[in-house]
Amino acid sequence: MLRTSPVRVLGEGDSAAVHALLDADPVGNVFVSSRLRAAGLNPGRLGGELWGYVEHGSITALCYAGANLVPVNAGPDAVRHFAGHARWQGRRCSSIVGPVAAVTDLWQRLGPYWGPARVIRTRQPVLEAEQIPAAVVPDPLVRRVRMSELGILLPACVAMFTEEVGVPPDSGDGGALYRARVEELVRMGRAFARIEDGRVVFKAEVGAATPHVCQVQGVWVHPDLRGRGHSVAGMAAVVQAARAEIAPRVTLYVNDFNTPARAVYQKVGFREVGEVMSILF
Repeated sequence: MLRTSPVRVLGEGDSAAVHALLDADPVGNVFVSSRLRAAGLNPGRLGGELWGYVEHGSITALCYAGANLVPVNAGPDAVRHFAGHARWQGRRCSSIVGPVAAVTDLWQRLGPYWGPARVIRTRQPVLEAEQIPAAVVPDPLVRRVRMSELGILLPACVAMFTEEVGVPPDSGDGGALYRARVEELVRMGRAFARIEDGRVVFKAEVGAATPHVCQVQGVWVHPDLRGRGHSVAGMAAVVQAARAEIAPRVTLYVNDFNTPARAVYQKVGFREVGEVMSILF
């Protein structure tokens, strides 16, 4: 099918063109860019495929097809062709995530064949940290998690994921892949937490990072300790550390209906710069 359409699977020889396209919107494309910088374009290392939409000999749109299906710079024609290939290939992803217009169009085309979705989140604001207000003091006890603390961090990560997504991350393979991902973030120095008496008070991870931008995920406060200011001070500490040591721009995305979280991020100095949509299976 790829040989007779303007869509083809990209490889290492396409790297320069791919990264030029991704770097045109470093905030919006941070997830895909981070994955490709870490694993390259070879499907065996990437754990999926990167599809390119080719117009007049140039790659003008991308679609990352791995655990997530993520369109990049995809207009109606590109979406139509990406959807055709995704339908032909069959659903292999656990979610579709990306710009609202592209994901809406993809889902209209794929929904009759891939549906029903478990959850559709039509609007998730993308936020970027600006200046941390002078009144906000970063929590000095929030630090990088040590490898020896993985057993303490992992239950908090599972609780966060279950609370956020609605299903536990260990429901399929017993949690092996999820544990490996958390372990990877700890090893890379991208997992932050305040740990007291053997339990996580506050935690967050930098899930995606490029030289330009990083994206925070997994923000969580222990249920018994909520309402005490840990999230504001903790997020300020993560933003401060991420800016200094990971990337100069710090972003995240949040559900539009999560009023408490949005209030926290506003207090820390985050401002809305875009929006995405997610289809969860």
